[in-house]
Amino acid sequence: MPRVSLGRAVGLVLGVAADAVFGDPERYHPVAGFGRAAAALERKLYRDHRAGGVAHVVVLVGGTVLAGVAAERLGRRSQVFEVLSTAAATWVVLGGSSLADEGTAMGRELDGGDLDAARNRLPNLCGREPRKLDTMGLAKATVESVAENTSDAVVAPLFWGAVAGVPGLLGYRAANTLDAMVGHRNERYRRFGWAAARLDDVANLLPSRLAALLTAAGAPVVGGSAGEAWRTWRRDAAAHPSPNAGQVEAAFAGALEVRLGGRTVYAHGAEDRPVLGHGRNPDAGHVTRAVELSRVVGASAAAVTALIALARPRLRRAVRRRTSA
Repeated sequence: MPRVSLGRAVGLVLGVAADAVFGDPERYHPVAGFGRAAAALERKLYRDHRAGGVAHVVVLVGGTVLAGVAAERLGRRSQVFEVLSTAAATWVVLGGSSLADEGTAMGRELDGGDLDAARNRLPNLCGREPRKLDTMGLAKATVESVAENTSDAVVAPLFWGAVAGVPGLLGYRAANTLDAMVGHRNERYRRFGWAAARLDDVANLLPSRLAALLTAAGAPVVGGSAGEAWRTWRRDAAAHPSPNAGQVEAAFAGALEVRLGGRTVYAHGAEDRPVLGHGRNPDAGHVTRAVELSRVVGASAAAVTALIALARPRLRRAVRRRTSA
């Protein structure tokens, strides 16, 4: 077995364990530092057209990938360094632990009927307008956010780490962070944020579908329905305005047998989205189960992506043989 594949697989698993045990770094988080750098560069490059946004993405994502490439090259000299650098990058870019913590706290506040506390907490999970949401609306927004972020903050970085190592981990997190910052449909970012939004869409095409598949497989662990998750995913996902968020949101809706989607209120306005699933409206109990399902999907993703990392050299050799035949 090639050293690089083993080191990458071990590093991914160790990074997942570090996220579970330690959560996000409390101080000097590299992603927060990247966000400050991105905001500073935006102030210099911002123009109300796509070219400025393309330059913003190229400098920030390209620079981050190059830093990852440098770390990968150093790792080739030492498998220990490769394992540690992959583990550190994985820990930094994952958001599974913080997502579970926020979701659990939201479920607790909704269960206790503390709507003010729940509304104050919702911006930690998503960009909805919380003051206009009742208990059901808060629960629905939370389940949708937990589903989408299970893909974006857990499955996708692990997938790109398995495929492309440290450059994949760092590059994906840079692209996803920029999308969260500027990839909006409001007047300021409709053109400048176009490149960030499209890059994030492309980067999540495969991981979001892997996340949906793992959601269906893991649904019975939390008392959900694997069959309904699969059917809802295949039937409803394409109706969602996002080519990726709809995949995992539909799978979660089916797994938990709830209805998601419908009218969604943001600060910039409301969107009427298709309904995903045919179950009941979500409540605090569904929020708690969504967090449990997110943990199951994250653990499954760690195992699957470690196997992808181990199998990648064999797959590359097989492709080369086919193309040269």
